[in-house]
Amino acid sequence: MKNLPVHMARWSAVHPWRGIVGWFVFVVLCLGIGISVGTNAATTEDFRIGEAGRGEAIAAEGALQQRPVEHVLITAKPGAGKLDIAAADSAAADVAARMRKLPEVLSVTDPVRGADNTAVRVTVTMKGPELEGKEHVDPLIEQTAAVQKANPGLRVEETGSPSISKGVDKLRGDDLARTEMIALPVTLITLLLVFSSVAMALVPLLLALSSIAAAVGLTMVASHVFPDNGISTNIILLIGLAVGVDYTLFYLKREREERARAGGKLSPQAVVELAAATSGRAVVVSGLAVAVSSATLYLADDVIFSSIATGAVLVTLVAVVSSLTVLPALLAKLGMRAERRAERRAARGLAPKKQKTQRTGPGRLTAAVLRPVAKHPVAALTVTVVGLLALAAPVLGLKLTDMGRETHSRSIEAMQVYDRLNAAYPELKSMHQVVVRADADRSPEVTAALRELAADVKDDPRLSGTSQLTTSPDKRISMLQLQVPHYVSSDKAQSSLKDIRDTYLPETVGQVKDAEFAVTGDVARYTDYPAHQEQKLPLIIGALLLVTFAMTVWAFRSVVLGVVGILLNLLSAAASLGILVMVFQHTWAEGLVDFTSTGSIGTRVPLFLFVILFGLSMDYQVFVISRIREAALRGVPTRKAVIEGVGSSAGVVTSAAVIMVTVFASFAALHIIEMKQIGFSLAVAVLLDAFVIRMLVLPSMMLLLGEANWWPSRGVRRARRSTEQAPRPLESVS
Repeated sequence: MKNLPVHMARWSAVHPWRGIVGWFVFVVLCLGIGISVGTNAATTEDFRIGEAGRGEAIAAEGALQQRPVEHVLITAKPGAGKLDIAAADSAAADVAARMRKLPEVLSVTDPVRGADNTAVRVTVTMKGPELEGKEHVDPLIEQTAAVQKANPGLRVEETGSPSISKGVDKLRGDDLARTEMIALPVTLITLLLVFSSVAMALVPLLLALSSIAAAVGLTMVASHVFPDNGISTNIILLIGLAVGVDYTLFYLKREREERARAGGKLSPQAVVELAAATSGRAVVVSGLAVAVSSATLYLADDVIFSSIATGAVLVTLVAVVSSLTVLPALLAKLGMRAERRAERRAARGLAPKKQKTQRTGPGRLTAAVLRPVAKHPVAALTVTVVGLLALAAPVLGLKLTDMGRETHSRSIEAMQVYDRLNAAYPELKSMHQVVVRADADRSPEVTAALRELAADVKDDPRLSGTSQLTTSPDKRISMLQLQVPHYVSSDKAQSSLKDIRDTYLPETVGQVKDAEFAVTGDVARYTDYPAHQEQKLPLIIGALLLVTFAMTVWAFRSVVLGVVGILLNLLSAAASLGILVMVFQHTWAEGLVDFTSTGSIGTRVPLFLFVILFGLSMDYQVFVISRIREAALRGVPTRKAVIEGVGSSAGVVTSAAVIMVTVFASFAALHIIEMKQIGFSLAVAVLLDAFVIRMLVLPSMMLLLGEANWWPSRGVRRARRSTEQAPRPLESVS
């Protein structure tokens, strides 16, 4: 009773109003400070990865970096026949004149007709960094709409990176609002079924939402160290609702059990202390495991994963703090209110209100599952492991790609225009940018080498044959832009990049003394990001395994359980990833899950799945094994302790899993394909972890290991000897 969770719970239970008010002051302060300092958004420089990133940095030195670009496309209206070229040229001239007057615009090209005169386009380059274009694109869209209104016989529309990004952000916001509308009611209904009390059901939900609010504010502050790329709020919602409700649920269930066991003989404060001494410690260990596991994402050296790590770490730690401070205070207040009600009933001569019996053993379904596991642990372990390995087998065919622009939902209007633009002007689909840095006096050599390269690839069928050579004012930086009439994910685009880097460049620019060169552009970005992730993956997985092992050994003083934890988490993650590959790399489930298959998995998904799942799996692992260890420390034989611990924790683990699956599955309804894959994979992973790993694999392994589970800890053995040496009650002696 001397550990930190108990101290914190005791203080909060004795001073409930201070604990409650203090928590909400903390939440308001976090939000207030966060809003006052603002969010430090990631810049273009933060996204530079690999050779493509190096090329972008060189180009930026000469002010040749990519700018936000919009295209205004003018075509005939559907069903109107051929395009009236004269009217289209007039509309294009109007567009160009309007755009040149805007302060957001850097330059406007002359109108360009399509090869078969079915379209006319005007390309507008905006001022400022590439990532900031979406914040200033509205005036351009308004001018395009004005030209459309003035030319009702034509179709005048706009697309480009800024307008697409703006559409994606709006779609993501709408999706998240819809997700909340699904997840929150289902979570509340689940909690009502668990507790049969509106007050007790609302407590976990309110604490989770307040933890999310505090974490959002803290993330704004943290963004000044780890720039935010805009995804951290999504992660806070995804992880915060899951762990926030789970931690509160674990604590509440234990408090109810202790209250029922005490039978009114203990004060509400004492009952809260008992819950803190057991589930409180499990919550701390689980929360630290999730936070430390999530922190391994910082090793990816990538702004996106840094944002994910920051959001996950902060919301998890805040959820732990809420369960150790305001939750005990709320439980104490609810307990005192229940006591006063009982006293008033007694004063009126009424019988005490009948309390719902708290089940401490396994339910019928759990008992039915555990019975064959207890009788035939070898068979249960063999069948489940073989089944999980079969589910994991598709991982061998895993194909990772960065989800490029062309994978965005076509419900975004700018994406529909994007398709029509690429059909009329295929050379705009992607590009290579060959960037060279050399001394100014070598500029003629560099220019000659780049022109030679352009001549070498002019007839390459994988390229459009068009090129543009630009040199910085100081003559130190030169860039050759080659248009690629294929999407970045196509084999032709990929192979052309490889040949330029490995063959054409060394034979031309590579011959210029002391010249530094790199290939960047759409295709290079798409290629280099997955390569960077694959390079970092072994480091992160290694750190993740080490962290999981260390946290389990620290929690249970057992090396054996540390190894078991690693094996189970690997098995669960591999099976989940295998199911993800089966669903999303093929087309058979497109109608079921509402997506269009890209034939690949997003490059960030497996790493995110492994890291977050390893952390979340510790929730169930710590909670279940804590129950088993409690029984073992009371002197219960390990075999009986395993069945008792798994059975007594099954109800709360199942409830927690239902809530987590609901939250994650609601993210699977998003239109953003990578977020859809993340939500789906996490929902599947939690289902497998809660209902297969913790109900079948874990108990069968622990039954087979027996006393070896606790090696090298001596605590269980000492407890066993103490029980055996304790004097037997007189009435039990025959």
